[in-house]
Amino acid sequence: MIERLRRHPVPMRTRFEHSLVLVYALPAATLEPLLPNGLRLDEYGGRGFVAVGVVATRRLRPAYLPARAGIDAVLTGYRILARFATPSGRVRRGLFVLRSDTDRRLLRTAGNALTRYRYQPARIRYVADDATLRYDVSTVDGAADLAVSADIREAAGLPAGSPFPTMAAARRFAGPLPYTFDHEPRTGSIVVVKAYRSAWTPRPVEVSVTRLGFLARGPFAGTDPVLANAFHVADLDYGWHRGQAYAPDGSPR
Repeated sequence: MIERLRRHPVPMRTRFEHSLVLVYALPAATLEPLLPNGLRLDEYGGRGFVAVGVVATRRLRPAYLPARAGIDAVLTGYRILARFATPSGRVRRGLFVLRSDTDRRLLRTAGNALTRYRYQPARIRYVADDATLRYDVSTVDGAADLAVSADIREAAGLPAGSPFPTMAAARRFAGPLPYTFDHEPRTGSIVVVKAYRSAWTPRPVEVSVTRLGFLARGPFAGTDPVLANAFHVADLDYGWHRGQAYAPDGSPR
């Protein structure tokens, strides 16, 4: 019963005021050990990828409640781009959760009770105008401090050193992806949460990252992550369905 309660049982919806996702390329050998049985690394050119997302949400709430019942919150997330195959050969592309941070205690408490998204407390300063988007994240444990600004006035090219040869290739790895993956250690299940969204037109942006603590610690220490792409979206409706549990081979449970 406890396992079922943490399978994202409540469908959610919100409005993204701003979503900024940076995708970093790292050696596949660094990321593969972090994935549970059943998930495969989503690779390009022998590299794997970690998405660093910062999202300002408005009226975040269970999907069956009216908008006025929602809360405004800013969230950060660190996810590995991964694939999950079904017995029929269908492949779902999505994000495996490593860590999440938020400035709202209610979201942290409910999120950790109903998911394994690993929410941690943070102080988040968020400033946006017509030209610039800035986030300054200070985490209580200091392990995921982040400072990033983005020029959102016009579309940018690929970051210097990106492993992607074209913007079209980079867009295939632009988070957030349609699925989020979680893992139940006791049962070995992969929990799959499908997202839905309104008009999805992510735009590449130029970013300046002056602090990125999460990718400098633990298994990432000394790996020299390379910024592969950075995309921004704004003013769109977004939601998540209930989670579904699967065996590592992709069969339903």
